[in-house]
Amino acid sequence: MTTKTLIAGPKLKTTIPGPNAKRILAGDDQYISPSYTRSYPMVAKRGRGIVVEDVDGNEFFDFSAGIAVTSTGHCHPEVVAAIQKQAGELIHMSGTDFYYEGMVTLAERLSKIAPMPGPHKIYYGNSGAEAIECALKLARYHTKRQQIIAFLGAFHGRTMGALSLTASKPQQKRRFAPLVPGVTHIRYPDVYRGCAGGPQDAEKFALGCARYIEDKLFKTVLAPEEVAAIFVEPIQGEGGYVVAPTIFMQELRRICDKHGILLVVDEVQSGVGRTGKWFAVEHTGVHPDIVCMAKGIASGMPLGVTMSKADVMDWIPGSHASTFGGNPVCIAAALATLDVIEKEGLLRNSQEVGDYMRKRMEDWPKKHKIVGDVRGRGLMIGVEIVKDQKTREYGASERDRIVEAAFERGILFLGCGPSTIRIAPPLIVTKDEADVAIDALEEAIAVVEKNV
Repeated sequence: MTTKTLIAGPKLKTTIPGPNAKRILAGDDQYISPSYTRSYPMVAKRGRGIVVEDVDGNEFFDFSAGIAVTSTGHCHPEVVAAIQKQAGELIHMSGTDFYYEGMVTLAERLSKIAPMPGPHKIYYGNSGAEAIECALKLARYHTKRQQIIAFLGAFHGRTMGALSLTASKPQQKRRFAPLVPGVTHIRYPDVYRGCAGGPQDAEKFALGCARYIEDKLFKTVLAPEEVAAIFVEPIQGEGGYVVAPTIFMQELRRICDKHGILLVVDEVQSGVGRTGKWFAVEHTGVHPDIVCMAKGIASGMPLGVTMSKADVMDWIPGSHASTFGGNPVCIAAALATLDVIEKEGLLRNSQEVGDYMRKRMEDWPKKHKIVGDVRGRGLMIGVEIVKDQKTREYGASERDRIVEAAFERGILFLGCGPSTIRIAPPLIVTKDEADVAIDALEEAIAVVEKNV
Protein backbone atom coordinates (compact mmCIF):
# COMPACT_ATOMS: atom_id res chain seq x y z
CA MET A 1 0.00 0.00 0.00
CA THR A 2 1.33 3.40 -0.97
CA THR A 3 0.65 6.59 0.89
CA LYS A 4 0.24 9.80 -1.04
CA THR A 5 2.71 12.46 0.00
CA LEU A 6 0.94 15.64 1.05
CA ILE A 7 2.30 18.67 -0.74
CA ALA A 8 3.52 21.42 1.55
CA GLY A 9 1.78 24.71 0.97
CA PRO A 10 2.50 28.34 1.82
CA LYS A 11 3.47 29.03 5.44
CA LEU A 12 2.42 32.39 6.86
CA LYS A 13 3.91 33.09 10.29
CA THR A 14 3.13 36.78 10.76
CA THR A 15 0.58 39.31 9.72
CA ILE A 16 1.24 40.56 6.18
CA PRO A 17 3.32 42.67 5.97
CA GLY A 18 5.36 41.62 9.00
CA PRO A 19 7.52 43.94 11.12
CA ASN A 20 10.70 43.58 9.04
CA ALA A 21 8.75 44.09 5.83
CA LYS A 22 7.15 47.26 7.23
CA ARG A 23 10.60 48.68 8.03
CA ILE A 24 11.83 48.03 4.51
CA LEU A 25 8.64 49.39 2.96
CA ALA A 26 9.21 52.64 4.85
CA GLY A 27 12.74 52.87 3.45
CA ASP A 28 11.48 52.08 -0.03
CA ASP A 29 8.98 54.91 0.25
CA GLN A 30 11.79 57.27 1.26
CA TYR A 31 14.49 56.31 -1.26
CA ILE A 32 13.13 54.33 -4.23
CA SER A 33 11.62 55.69 -7.43
CA PRO A 34 7.82 55.83 -7.20
CA SER A 35 7.60 54.71 -10.84
CA TYR A 36 7.76 51.04 -9.84
CA THR A 37 4.45 49.17 -9.78
CA ARG A 38 3.90 47.03 -6.70
CA SER A 39 0.77 44.92 -6.33
CA TYR A 40 1.18 44.02 -2.65
CA PRO A 41 3.79 44.35 0.14
CA MET A 42 5.95 41.29 -0.59
CA VAL A 43 9.58 41.81 0.54
CA ALA A 44 11.56 38.82 -0.74
CA LYS A 45 14.61 37.43 1.05
CA ARG A 46 15.32 34.01 -0.46
CA GLY A 47 13.80 31.52 -2.87
CA ARG A 48 14.01 27.82 -3.69
CA GLY A 49 12.01 26.18 -6.44
CA ILE A 50 8.56 27.76 -6.49
CA VAL A 51 8.82 28.95 -2.87
CA VAL A 52 9.82 32.49 -1.92
CA GLU A 53 10.47 33.46 1.69
CA ASP A 54 10.02 37.02 2.83
CA VAL A 55 12.07 38.95 5.41
CA ASP A 56 9.75 37.83 8.20
CA GLY A 57 10.00 34.12 7.43
CA ASN A 58 6.67 33.82 5.58
CA GLU A 59 6.78 31.37 2.68
CA PHE A 60 4.81 31.94 -0.51
CA PHE A 61 4.16 29.90 -3.66
CA ASP A 62 5.44 32.02 -6.53
CA PHE A 63 3.08 31.79 -9.49
CA SER A 64 4.55 34.86 -11.16
CA ALA A 65 8.16 33.61 -11.44
CA GLY A 66 9.42 37.18 -11.21
CA ILE A 67 7.30 38.06 -14.28
CA ALA A 68 8.05 34.78 -16.10
CA VAL A 69 11.80 35.05 -15.41
CA THR A 70 12.83 32.27 -13.01
CA SER A 71 12.08 29.53 -15.53
CA THR A 72 13.93 26.75 -13.69
CA GLY A 73 12.66 27.94 -10.31
CA HIS A 74 14.38 30.11 -7.77
CA CYS A 75 18.07 29.31 -7.28
CA HIS A 76 18.15 26.04 -9.19
CA PRO A 77 21.33 24.26 -7.96
CA GLU A 78 22.79 23.81 -11.45
CA VAL A 79 22.18 27.43 -12.41
CA VAL A 80 23.64 28.65 -9.12
CA ALA A 81 26.70 26.43 -9.57
CA ALA A 82 27.28 27.75 -13.09
CA ILE A 83 27.03 31.35 -11.87
CA GLN A 84 29.42 30.74 -8.97
CA LYS A 85 31.97 28.96 -11.14
CA GLN A 86 31.96 31.67 -13.81
CA ALA A 87 32.10 34.48 -11.24
CA GLY A 88 35.31 32.95 -9.91
CA GLU A 89 36.93 32.92 -13.35
CA LEU A 90 35.86 36.01 -15.29
CA ILE A 91 33.04 38.46 -14.65
CA HIS A 92 33.55 41.05 -17.37
CA MET A 93 35.73 41.97 -20.32
CA SER A 94 33.09 43.44 -22.71
CA GLY A 95 32.00 41.34 -25.64
CA THR A 96 31.71 44.53 -27.66
CA ASP A 97 35.50 44.82 -27.93
CA PHE A 98 36.79 41.35 -27.04
CA TYR A 99 35.70 37.74 -27.43
CA TYR A 100 34.03 35.24 -25.08
CA GLU A 101 33.80 31.56 -25.89
CA GLY A 102 30.49 31.44 -24.03
CA MET A 103 28.89 33.89 -26.48
CA VAL A 104 29.59 31.46 -29.32
CA THR A 105 28.55 28.39 -27.32
CA LEU A 106 25.20 29.91 -26.35
CA ALA A 107 24.61 31.17 -29.89
CA GLU A 108 25.12 27.63 -31.22
CA ARG A 109 22.65 26.27 -28.67
CA LEU A 110 20.06 28.91 -29.49
CA SER A 111 20.48 28.37 -33.22
CA LYS A 112 19.54 24.71 -32.74
CA ILE A 113 16.22 25.59 -31.10
CA ALA A 114 15.43 28.65 -33.25
CA PRO A 115 11.83 28.99 -34.48
CA MET A 116 12.99 29.61 -38.05
CA PRO A 117 15.47 27.87 -40.38
CA GLY A 118 19.14 28.83 -40.14
CA PRO A 119 21.75 29.99 -40.45
CA HIS A 120 21.31 32.57 -37.70
CA LYS A 121 23.09 35.55 -36.19
CA ILE A 122 22.72 36.64 -32.56
CA TYR A 123 23.06 39.91 -30.68
CA TYR A 124 23.33 40.02 -26.88
CA GLY A 125 21.88 42.74 -24.67
CA ASN A 126 20.75 42.93 -21.05
CA SER A 127 16.95 42.89 -21.19
CA GLY A 128 13.86 42.40 -23.28
CA ALA A 129 13.66 46.11 -24.04
CA GLU A 130 17.24 46.03 -25.34
CA ALA A 131 16.43 43.04 -27.52
CA ILE A 132 13.53 45.00 -29.02
CA GLU A 133 15.66 48.12 -29.50
CA CYS A 134 18.15 45.99 -31.42
CA ALA A 135 15.42 44.47 -33.59
CA LEU A 136 13.96 47.91 -34.34
CA LYS A 137 17.29 49.32 -35.42
CA LEU A 138 18.22 46.18 -37.34
CA ALA A 139 14.94 46.13 -39.25
CA ARG A 140 15.42 49.71 -40.39
CA TYR A 141 19.08 49.14 -41.21
CA HIS A 142 18.54 45.96 -43.22
CA THR A 143 15.49 47.07 -45.19
CA LYS A 144 16.50 50.75 -45.58
CA ARG A 145 12.86 51.50 -44.67
CA GLN A 146 11.48 53.64 -41.85
CA GLN A 147 7.94 52.56 -40.99
CA ILE A 148 6.95 49.98 -38.35
CA ILE A 149 3.62 48.29 -37.63
CA ALA A 150 2.77 47.19 -34.08
CA PHE A 151 -0.39 46.29 -32.22
CA LEU A 152 -2.69 47.81 -29.64
CA GLY A 153 -2.25 46.05 -26.32
CA ALA A 154 1.41 45.34 -27.06
CA PHE A 155 4.16 45.73 -24.51
CA HIS A 156 7.68 45.77 -25.93
CA GLY A 157 9.55 47.67 -23.22
CA ARG A 158 10.08 51.11 -21.73
CA THR A 159 13.21 52.46 -23.45
CA MET A 160 12.31 55.08 -26.02
CA GLY A 161 12.36 52.87 -29.11
CA ALA A 162 10.62 49.95 -27.41
CA LEU A 163 8.19 52.35 -25.76
CA SER A 164 7.23 53.70 -29.16
CA LEU A 165 6.08 50.18 -30.06
CA THR A 166 4.33 49.65 -26.72
CA ALA A 167 0.59 50.30 -26.56
CA SER A 168 -0.77 48.61 -23.44
CA LYS A 169 -1.34 51.41 -20.90
CA PRO A 170 -1.44 55.23 -21.31
CA GLN A 171 0.67 55.79 -18.19
CA GLN A 172 3.62 54.03 -19.82
CA LYS A 173 3.78 56.86 -22.39
CA ARG A 174 2.34 59.80 -20.51
CA ARG A 175 4.63 62.87 -20.58
CA PHE A 176 7.42 61.11 -22.50
CA ALA A 177 6.64 62.45 -25.98
CA PRO A 178 7.94 62.89 -28.57
CA LEU A 179 8.59 59.19 -29.10
CA VAL A 180 10.35 57.53 -32.03
CA PRO A 181 8.30 58.37 -35.12
CA GLY A 182 7.15 56.00 -37.84
CA VAL A 183 5.11 53.53 -35.74
CA THR A 184 1.50 52.66 -36.61
CA HIS A 185 -0.62 50.61 -34.20
CA ILE A 186 -3.54 48.44 -35.24
CA ARG A 187 -5.92 46.06 -33.47
CA TYR A 188 -4.65 42.77 -32.08
CA PRO A 189 -7.04 39.80 -32.48
CA ASP A 190 -8.44 39.57 -28.96
CA VAL A 191 -11.02 36.96 -29.94
CA TYR A 192 -12.81 37.06 -26.59
CA ARG A 193 -13.62 40.74 -27.01
CA GLY A 194 -13.70 40.92 -30.79
CA CYS A 195 -16.48 38.46 -31.51
CA ALA A 196 -19.34 36.80 -29.72
CA GLY A 197 -19.73 33.85 -32.07
CA GLY A 198 -18.06 30.48 -32.36
CA PRO A 199 -14.80 29.34 -33.99
CA GLN A 200 -15.79 30.48 -37.48
CA ASP A 201 -16.55 34.01 -36.30
CA ALA A 202 -13.29 34.05 -34.34
CA GLU A 203 -11.31 33.01 -37.41
CA LYS A 204 -13.03 35.66 -39.52
CA PHE A 205 -12.28 38.32 -36.90
CA ALA A 206 -8.62 37.29 -36.62
CA LEU A 207 -8.19 37.36 -40.38
CA GLY A 208 -9.79 40.78 -40.52
CA CYS A 209 -7.29 42.15 -38.00
CA ALA A 210 -4.39 41.03 -40.19
CA ARG A 211 -5.94 41.97 -43.51
CA TYR A 212 -6.61 45.48 -42.25
CA ILE A 213 -2.95 46.09 -43.04
CA GLU A 214 -3.42 45.56 -46.79
CA ASP A 215 -7.08 46.54 -47.03
CA LYS A 216 -6.75 49.85 -45.15
CA LEU A 217 -3.26 50.91 -44.12
CA PHE A 218 -1.55 50.22 -47.42
CA LYS A 219 -4.38 51.96 -49.28
CA THR A 220 -4.53 55.06 -47.10
CA VAL A 221 -1.58 56.05 -44.90
CA LEU A 222 1.32 53.62 -45.36
CA ALA A 223 3.20 52.77 -48.53
CA PRO A 224 4.09 49.06 -48.17
CA GLU A 225 7.53 49.60 -49.69
CA GLU A 226 8.32 51.92 -46.76
CA VAL A 227 7.42 49.41 -44.02
CA ALA A 228 10.47 47.78 -42.46
CA ALA A 229 8.83 45.36 -40.01
CA ILE A 230 5.76 44.13 -38.21
CA PHE A 231 6.37 43.58 -34.48
CA VAL A 232 4.02 41.09 -32.83
CA GLU A 233 3.73 39.07 -29.62
CA PRO A 234 2.47 35.53 -30.38
CA ILE A 235 0.87 35.83 -26.95
CA GLN A 236 0.45 39.35 -25.63
CA GLY A 237 1.95 39.58 -22.15
CA GLU A 238 1.14 42.90 -20.51
CA GLY A 239 -1.79 43.13 -22.90
CA GLY A 240 -3.62 40.41 -20.98
CA TYR A 241 -2.15 37.01 -21.93
CA VAL A 242 -4.05 37.08 -25.22
CA VAL A 243 -3.17 34.30 -27.66
CA ALA A 244 -2.84 35.23 -31.33
CA PRO A 245 -4.84 32.77 -33.48
CA THR A 246 -2.76 30.69 -35.86
CA ILE A 247 -4.55 32.04 -38.92
CA PHE A 248 -3.67 35.59 -37.85
CA MET A 249 0.04 34.79 -37.58
CA GLN A 250 -0.04 32.98 -40.91
CA GLU A 251 -1.66 35.97 -42.59
CA LEU A 252 0.99 38.31 -41.17
CA ARG A 253 3.67 36.04 -42.62
CA ARG A 254 1.95 36.13 -46.03
CA ILE A 255 1.74 39.94 -46.00
CA CYS A 256 5.39 40.26 -44.98
CA ASP A 257 6.53 37.88 -47.72
CA LYS A 258 4.50 39.69 -50.35
CA HIS A 259 5.83 43.15 -49.50
CA GLY A 260 9.40 42.44 -48.35
CA ILE A 261 8.62 43.26 -44.72
CA LEU A 262 10.39 41.62 -41.77
CA LEU A 263 8.27 39.72 -39.25
CA VAL A 264 9.62 40.29 -35.73
CA VAL A 265 8.21 38.16 -32.91
CA ASP A 266 8.57 39.37 -29.34
CA GLU A 267 9.08 36.21 -27.25
CA VAL A 268 10.49 38.05 -24.26
CA GLN A 269 7.77 36.67 -21.99
CA SER A 270 6.43 33.74 -24.01
CA GLY A 271 9.74 32.18 -25.06
CA VAL A 272 12.19 29.65 -23.61
CA GLY A 273 9.71 26.90 -22.85
CA ARG A 274 6.90 28.79 -21.14
CA THR A 275 4.20 27.60 -23.57
CA GLY A 276 5.35 23.98 -23.86
CA LYS A 277 7.55 24.70 -26.85
CA TRP A 278 10.78 26.66 -26.94
CA PHE A 279 8.90 29.56 -28.54
CA ALA A 280 5.19 30.38 -28.64
CA VAL A 281 5.30 31.12 -32.36
CA GLU A 282 6.08 27.44 -32.97
CA HIS A 283 2.47 26.61 -32.11
CA THR A 284 1.46 28.45 -35.28
CA GLY A 285 3.98 26.97 -37.70
CA VAL A 286 5.06 30.49 -38.71
CA HIS A 287 8.76 31.27 -39.20
CA PRO A 288 9.78 34.79 -38.11
CA ASP A 289 12.70 36.76 -39.52
CA ILE A 290 13.76 38.06 -36.09
CA VAL A 291 12.94 36.74 -32.61
CA CYS A 292 13.54 38.64 -29.37
CA MET A 293 13.96 36.84 -26.05
CA ALA A 294 14.97 37.63 -22.46
CA LYS A 295 13.26 36.97 -19.09
CA GLY A 296 13.39 33.17 -18.67
CA ILE A 297 16.50 32.56 -20.75
CA ALA A 298 18.93 32.86 -17.81
CA SER A 299 16.62 32.03 -14.87
CA GLY A 300 16.99 35.43 -13.25
CA MET A 301 20.23 36.84 -14.62
CA PRO A 302 19.90 39.87 -16.96
CA LEU A 303 20.26 38.76 -20.56
CA GLY A 304 18.48 39.80 -23.74
CA VAL A 305 18.90 38.11 -27.11
CA THR A 306 17.98 39.22 -30.61
CA MET A 307 18.24 36.35 -33.09
CA SER A 308 17.71 36.82 -36.80
CA LYS A 309 18.20 35.00 -40.02
CA ALA A 310 21.89 35.45 -40.83
CA ASP A 311 21.32 37.48 -43.99
CA VAL A 312 19.15 39.96 -42.05
CA MET A 313 21.86 40.86 -39.52
CA ASP A 314 24.02 42.52 -42.15
CA TRP A 315 25.09 45.67 -40.34
CA ILE A 316 28.76 46.59 -40.00
CA PRO A 317 30.91 47.12 -36.86
CA GLY A 318 29.82 50.14 -34.84
CA SER A 319 26.19 49.97 -35.93
CA HIS A 320 25.04 48.64 -32.57
CA ALA A 321 26.70 47.33 -29.39
CA SER A 322 26.41 46.85 -25.63
CA THR A 323 29.08 47.05 -22.93
CA PHE A 324 27.48 44.47 -20.65
CA GLY A 325 25.42 42.46 -23.14
CA GLY A 326 26.47 38.81 -23.18
CA ASN A 327 28.16 39.11 -19.79
CA PRO A 328 30.05 35.86 -19.01
CA VAL A 329 28.10 35.19 -15.81
CA CYS A 330 24.77 35.69 -17.55
CA ILE A 331 25.87 33.48 -20.45
CA ALA A 332 26.83 30.73 -17.98
CA ALA A 333 23.41 31.01 -16.33
CA ALA A 334 21.68 30.77 -19.71
CA LEU A 335 23.64 27.67 -20.74
CA ALA A 336 22.78 26.02 -17.42
CA THR A 337 19.13 27.03 -17.84
CA LEU A 338 18.92 25.38 -21.26
CA ASP A 339 20.58 22.27 -19.83
CA VAL A 340 18.06 22.05 -16.99
CA ILE A 341 15.07 22.58 -19.29
CA GLU A 342 16.26 19.76 -21.54
CA LYS A 343 17.42 17.31 -18.85
CA GLU A 344 14.38 17.73 -16.62
CA GLY A 345 11.86 17.64 -19.47
CA LEU A 346 10.46 21.06 -18.61
CA LEU A 347 8.96 21.65 -22.06
CA ARG A 348 6.77 18.62 -21.52
CA ASN A 349 6.07 19.60 -17.92
CA SER A 350 5.06 23.10 -18.97
CA GLN A 351 2.58 21.70 -21.46
CA GLU A 352 1.18 19.00 -19.18
CA VAL A 353 0.81 21.09 -16.04
CA GLY A 354 -0.49 24.03 -18.06
CA ASP A 355 -3.14 21.84 -19.70
CA TYR A 356 -4.05 20.44 -16.30
CA MET A 357 -4.50 23.92 -14.83
CA ARG A 358 -6.60 25.20 -17.71
CA LYS A 359 -8.81 22.12 -17.55
CA ARG A 360 -9.40 22.75 -13.86
CA MET A 361 -10.34 26.36 -14.60
CA GLU A 362 -12.22 25.95 -17.88
CA ASP A 363 -15.65 26.02 -16.21
CA TRP A 364 -14.90 29.10 -14.12
CA PRO A 365 -16.82 31.44 -16.48
CA LYS A 366 -19.91 29.30 -15.76
CA LYS A 367 -19.25 29.01 -12.01
CA HIS A 368 -18.16 32.60 -11.33
CA LYS A 369 -20.05 35.60 -12.65
CA ILE A 370 -16.91 37.79 -12.62
CA VAL A 371 -14.71 35.40 -14.64
CA GLY A 372 -15.01 36.28 -18.31
CA ASP A 373 -12.35 34.10 -19.91
CA VAL A 374 -9.61 31.57 -19.18
CA ARG A 375 -6.95 31.36 -21.90
CA GLY A 376 -3.32 30.66 -22.62
CA ARG A 377 -0.76 28.09 -23.64
CA GLY A 378 1.43 25.99 -21.38
CA LEU A 379 2.32 27.87 -18.20
CA MET A 380 1.23 31.22 -19.59
CA ILE A 381 -2.40 31.42 -18.47
CA GLY A 382 -4.69 34.42 -18.13
CA VAL A 383 -7.92 34.62 -16.15
CA GLU A 384 -9.88 37.68 -17.23
CA ILE A 385 -12.06 39.32 -14.60
CA VAL A 386 -15.15 41.25 -15.68
CA LYS A 387 -17.85 43.24 -13.95
CA ASP A 388 -20.51 41.72 -16.17
CA GLN A 389 -20.21 38.73 -18.52
CA LYS A 390 -22.72 40.13 -21.01
CA THR A 391 -21.13 43.54 -21.47
CA ARG A 392 -17.63 42.19 -20.75
CA GLU A 393 -16.83 45.38 -18.89
CA TYR A 394 -13.34 45.16 -17.42
CA GLY A 395 -13.18 44.32 -13.74
CA ALA A 396 -9.91 46.06 -12.94
CA SER A 397 -10.60 46.80 -9.27
CA GLU A 398 -12.02 43.30 -8.75
CA ARG A 399 -8.91 41.78 -10.34
CA ASP A 400 -6.66 43.77 -8.04
CA ARG A 401 -8.61 42.67 -4.98
CA ILE A 402 -8.40 39.02 -6.07
CA VAL A 403 -4.63 39.25 -6.53
CA GLU A 404 -4.31 40.81 -3.08
CA ALA A 405 -6.58 38.17 -1.53
CA ALA A 406 -4.46 35.42 -3.09
CA PHE A 407 -1.35 37.06 -1.62
CA GLU A 408 -2.97 37.00 1.80
CA ARG A 409 -3.39 33.24 1.24
CA GLY A 410 0.27 32.81 0.38
CA ILE A 411 0.15 32.72 -3.43
CA LEU A 412 1.93 35.28 -5.61
CA PHE A 413 0.07 36.26 -8.76
CA LEU A 414 0.33 39.44 -10.82
CA GLY A 415 -2.12 41.26 -13.02
CA CYS A 416 -1.77 42.07 -16.69
CA GLY A 417 -3.90 43.82 -19.26
CA PRO A 418 -6.89 45.87 -18.10
CA SER A 419 -8.27 43.14 -15.81
CA THR A 420 -6.48 39.81 -16.24
CA ILE A 421 -4.76 37.67 -13.62
CA ARG A 422 -1.57 36.19 -15.03
CA ILE A 423 -0.52 32.69 -14.01
CA ALA A 424 3.13 32.07 -14.87
CA PRO A 425 4.86 29.79 -12.35
CA PRO A 426 8.37 28.38 -12.87
CA LEU A 427 8.47 25.57 -15.43
CA ILE A 428 9.28 23.08 -12.67
CA VAL A 429 5.84 23.43 -11.02
CA THR A 430 3.99 20.20 -10.24
CA LYS A 431 0.29 19.40 -10.52
CA ASP A 432 0.05 19.18 -6.73
CA GLU A 433 1.56 22.64 -6.34
CA ALA A 434 -0.76 23.92 -9.07
CA ASP A 435 -3.75 22.53 -7.16
CA VAL A 436 -2.77 24.52 -4.08
CA ALA A 437 -2.51 27.74 -6.09
CA ILE A 438 -5.71 27.19 -8.06
CA ASP A 439 -7.68 26.41 -4.91
CA ALA A 440 -6.43 29.62 -3.31
CA LEU A 441 -7.19 31.64 -6.43
CA GLU A 442 -10.72 30.30 -6.70
CA GLU A 443 -11.29 31.03 -3.04
CA ALA A 444 -10.06 34.60 -3.58
CA ILE A 445 -12.38 34.99 -6.58
CA ALA A 446 -15.34 33.73 -4.54
CA VAL A 447 -14.59 36.18 -1.71
CA VAL A 448 -14.43 39.17 -4.05
CA GLU A 449 -17.42 37.98 -6.05
CA LYS A 450 -19.66 38.17 -2.98
CA ASN A 451 -19.17 41.91 -2.86
CA VAL A 452 -19.84 42.59 -6.55
